[in-house]
Amino acid sequence: MKKFKKFLLSILAIFLIATVSIGTFIGNLLYNVIISANSSKNAIYAAYTYETSDYNENWLIKNSHYEDKYINSFDNLKLHSYVVEQPEKTSKWAIIVHGYGEEGKLTSRKALCFYTMGYNILVPDLRGSGKSQGDYIGMGWNDRLDIISWIDTITSYDSKSEIVLYGTSMGGSTVLMASGENLPSNVKAIISDCAYTSVYDIFDYEITNYLSTSSFHIITFTNIATELRAGYSLKNASAINAVKKSKIPILYIHGDSDNFVPISMMNELYNSTSSKKKKVAIKGGEHANSDLAQPHLYWSSISKYLKEYIKE
Repeated sequence: MKKFKKFLLSILAIFLIATVSIGTFIGNLLYNVIISANSSKNAIYAAYTYETSDYNENWLIKNSHYEDKYINSFDNLKLHSYVVEQPEKTSKWAIIVHGYGEEGKLTSRKALCFYTMGYNILVPDLRGSGKSQGDYIGMGWNDRLDIISWIDTITSYDSKSEIVLYGTSMGGSTVLMASGENLPSNVKAIISDCAYTSVYDIFDYEITNYLSTSSFHIITFTNIATELRAGYSLKNASAINAVKKSKIPILYIHGDSDNFVPISMMNELYNSTSSKKKKVAIKGGEHANSDLAQPHLYWSSISKYLKEYIKE
C-alpha cells in the first residue's frame, strides 16, 4: 500500500512539474509574441485590418514641422512625443494615442484632422514604441500614467489649456484607463475608438476565438510572465473598471465589422461609464478603420461632440 501511495505521489509530482513547465513555456512564448516590444507583430496584424504606414506617415513626418519632445516616466524611461502647434496661438490641445504594436507617426491621418480642426497636437510614442524607451508593450496600463505626464507637460506650458484625449484600439483603452485617475480640469473630453474592455478580456476573446480552446490556463501563465517581466497584471489593466470612476465626458466610436475587438465591448464600456457619455456605431467599420469606412459621420460626430466641451 505504501509503495502504491509513493507511486501515485510520484505520478502526481511528475504531472505537476510537466504542467508548470509547459505552462511556463507557453506563458513566456505568448509574452514574447504579444507583450515584448522586441518582437515583430506582423503575425498579429495578419488577423485583422489595420492602418498602413505609407499612407499615415506623410503629413506628420514630412509636412507638419513637428518638434520632438521628451519626458521621463515614473519608472525612469525616456518617452517621446511629436508636437505640432497652430500658427496662431491657441489653448486647444489634442493628445493622439496610437494602437497596439504601432508608433505615434502612424496616427498622422487622424492627427491631421485634429490639427485641421484648430488643435495643437501631441502624439506620443507609447513605452516600447517608436522613439520611446521600454522593452514591453504596456497595453494601456502603465501608459495611462505616461499620458498623465504628457497632460502635465501641456498644462505646465499652458495653464489655460483645454485638452481632449483621443485613442484608437490600444490607444482607446489607454485614454479610458487614464479617465479613472484624478485628471486635471484641463482635460475636457475623451474620445475612444474601438477600445477593449480590459487586457484580460481581449486575451480571452482572441484565444477563444482563434484557437477554439479554453483560454483560462493560457492567460494565467501569460499573466504570470507579464507580472514577472513587465511588472503589471493583465487583470489590473482594465478600462471598464476605470470608466466606472470617470468624471470626464467620453465619446465611444466602434465599427460594427470589427473582427478584432468586438463592438459588444463598446457597449459594455458605455453601460459602465459614470460620466457623461455618447456612442457612435460605424456601419462597415473594421478595426481602427472606421474613419475610412464613413469619414463624414466619423469626423462630424467628433467635431459636434467636442464643441460641447471645448471653447472655440
